[in-house]
Amino acid sequence: MFNFLVKCCMKANIMFYLLVSCAIQNSIAQEVPYSFVEARERLFLTSNALKASSAEEQIARKEQEKISSLWWPQIQADGLYVHLSEKVEVRQPLSRYTDPAKAYIQSVLPSEKLLCGLLDEVGQYTLSFPLLPRNVSSTGLTAEWLVYSGGKRIFAERFSHRLVDIAQMHGRQVSAAEQVMLVKRYYGLVLAIQTTQVCHEHYKGALAHYEHAVKLESAGMIDKAARLLSQVNLREAKRELERARSAEQTGQLALKELLGIVDDSIRIMPSSPLFINTHIPMEMVFQETMRSHNPTLNNMHFEESMASDKLRMDYSAYLPEIAVFGKQTLYAQGVPSNLLPRTIVGIGFTWNLFDGLERERQIAQARIAKQSVTWSRLQAESELSVLVTELYSTMQQAIEDAELLKTTIILNEEVLRMQKAAFAEGMATSADVIDAENVLADSRLARLASFYAYDVALAGLLSVCGIMEQLETYIE
Repeated sequence: MFNFLVKCCMKANIMFYLLVSCAIQNSIAQEVPYSFVEARERLFLTSNALKASSAEEQIARKEQEKISSLWWPQIQADGLYVHLSEKVEVRQPLSRYTDPAKAYIQSVLPSEKLLCGLLDEVGQYTLSFPLLPRNVSSTGLTAEWLVYSGGKRIFAERFSHRLVDIAQMHGRQVSAAEQVMLVKRYYGLVLAIQTTQVCHEHYKGALAHYEHAVKLESAGMIDKAARLLSQVNLREAKRELERARSAEQTGQLALKELLGIVDDSIRIMPSSPLFINTHIPMEMVFQETMRSHNPTLNNMHFEESMASDKLRMDYSAYLPEIAVFGKQTLYAQGVPSNLLPRTIVGIGFTWNLFDGLERERQIAQARIAKQSVTWSRLQAESELSVLVTELYSTMQQAIEDAELLKTTIILNEEVLRMQKAAFAEGMATSADVIDAENVLADSRLARLASFYAYDVALAGLLSVCGIMEQLETYIE
């Protein structure tokens, strides 16, 4: 009797301690309910990966705008100041003019010496005409407009559009990956909470069975080994409960990290349960959707288009470039306008006739790059098709397991009820009751695992097919 009272007191103290601990924990932790849709909206606002993909799209758009500027003329302001070590002038010796005159005079008047002497005297001098002073300065505007580039600008602009498309597809791919991670962590936390509940119920059942076994041992209806077996089962159920609570705590931290919640006092309570939707389209529908909406395949299509544009750009290198140019001098000092006019307008072209076969090599390289992208796309399409089949099979298997385990749980509950009743009458052993309790807990956990496997596989399948926005429809 004394031992029984001690055990009752110890049990009361333990219950009091648990109640106080729960009260303290509830007063410290703030439970915040989150549906999956609310968690996804918060993810879109806080995800650094999504912010980075958005920045990449903005960079691609700026690159497109930069390439579009090639269609506009280029206007530049220029100026210079030059100090010359010598004057720029034209020097002309006068002997160039006096020598022919002297020869003519001598041919007409051979005896004329005075005039020839004067011509010899004059021919020794040099006539100078200054062109520029030693200090020269000028400012002006220069404009150049490329009116024909052989098609380079057209294909370059197409190239830039594909860069924006690739950045957008990459953003969709990052968004889908983040949502798949959210499904894993959100429903992983739901699974952990429900697993804790199952383990807690199993622990309560093991505790009740142990207390019943202690009473039966005291009454001499069972031996000590049966009571010890129930005690071992109780300790094992307690360890499973502690393990489940630890997994729940880890799931809390993982989900809070993904959603950017840094407050330790907040405890997320997911309000969206695990689900299974048996009405899903045929696998062929997902295969066709994957081929037309998968971001990776779409990016490879864009890369093929870019490779084609790059090949056309290389072919356009055989054509000339024609540009209109002009210059207007606004201020000039020391530069006569008759030597350098203040306004210059013209048109010119450049045509590379031979470059050492560099263009031919670039064209061959572009062809190989295009073929490489095509082969990579076909390989990726084949691998993604296999992945769709695997995910779809996982979903189908999860649906079948959930339906089968539903009936199994009902059966195990009935078996446990019968075993407990038989044990109370001495018709069953403690091991029979323990086995029935363990089988029931395992079947419940297995059914929860099938729900979680379905949810994760569905998210992966919608991500591969590029239709992640339809996840909410399947949840509803």
